[in-house]
Amino acid sequence: MKVIILYDLKAYYRRLTLLATSNNFAIEKGKSVIAIEWINEYNNKNNKSFKISISKHSLTTLNFGNFDFVEWEGDWSIARNIFKKVSSKLNIKVIESGYHQKGNVIAAFFGMSKEYGKVYSGGKFIGNIIFAKKSGKWIAEKEKRG
Repeated sequence: MKVIILYDLKAYYRRLTLLATSNNFAIEKGKSVIAIEWINEYNNKNNKSFKISISKHSLTTLNFGNFDFVEWEGDWSIARNIFKKVSSKLNIKVIESGYHQKGNVIAAFFGMSKEYGKVYSGGKFIGNIIFAKKSGKWIAEKEKRG
């Protein structure tokens, strides 16, 4: 009986990792349409199963400018790789997020912890952002260049 339960949990976990989604990656405001087009072309050329669309929410930061949030569905490693590539190829700023403080897995699972993001410009790391949810929307709680 215990083996069956473990197997079911493993299958459930595999399903969750295959259908990873996020709504707090962001692309520099005014350049998100061009970036989405480039990402879709890249995915078609390289047979990547990755869906992305522009969200209705935006983000304003003091140190990095304004961003459009995007919603995506696919593999985390593909998402992070694509965001770095689009930043480099189109020389735009992007925020790659989804990082959590180590040891806070349960709080992260229930959405009670803060999320950390990396900001890239031209494919190079330029700073960090700490996100918090306020009224169901992501906001930049803290920013750090560097």
